[in-house]
Amino acid sequence: MKEPIKNIIFDLGGVFLNIDFQLTNQAFIELGVPHFNEMFTQHFSNPLFELLETGKISEEEFYELFRQESKTNLTNQQIKTAWNALLLDFPKERIDWLETISNKYRIFLFSNTNQIHYDYFIQDFATQFGGKNFDSFFEKAYYSQFLGLRKPYPESFQAILNEQGFQAGETLFIDDTIKNVEAAEALGLQTVHLKHPLTVLDLGL
Repeated sequence: MKEPIKNIIFDLGGVFLNIDFQLTNQAFIELGVPHFNEMFTQHFSNPLFELLETGKISEEEFYELFRQESKTNLTNQQIKTAWNALLLDFPKERIDWLETISNKYRIFLFSNTNQIHYDYFIQDFATQFGGKNFDSFFEKAYYSQFLGLRKPYPESFQAILNEQGFQAGETLFIDDTIKNVEAAEALGLQTVHLKHPLTVLDLGL
């Protein structure tokens, strides 16, 4: 029998923030990087992107290494704009739901992201929601570039459980990427694989 849920750890992209990896792929194709999707997708990233997502390299180092990797002379701004193209909108009904769910559970966020994306979506959220800070909706928002660890590596989940003093069985993890869900499940967390077209509004929490 499952334990009652006390804590929820949410993913970001595909859960609260709409994303479309194909838009970034297409943007890079138009910039002369035809094989970008072999470098980065929702389910795979080469070491360059892992370094960025775990805060091991700076934004400027990423741009320089990306030019080397892609054998292009793109400007920093061209790379940034294409890289951010996958970030879409925060549907208001999901944010309204998030406000109500925080009255029932301790809620947290854990996202594989990077400083370039973070700066963009935090500003975009503030613009869309009257200056509000997205992170303030959570007791704590964990981002891979600050944590220094990313999903699906078990130590990333364990670091959050340890810091918060959570029991894994009392904690629900919600993500749209199956390998992240499987990794959390292996550590004893309760999980939900939030597959499109389902949204958080369909969770019944």
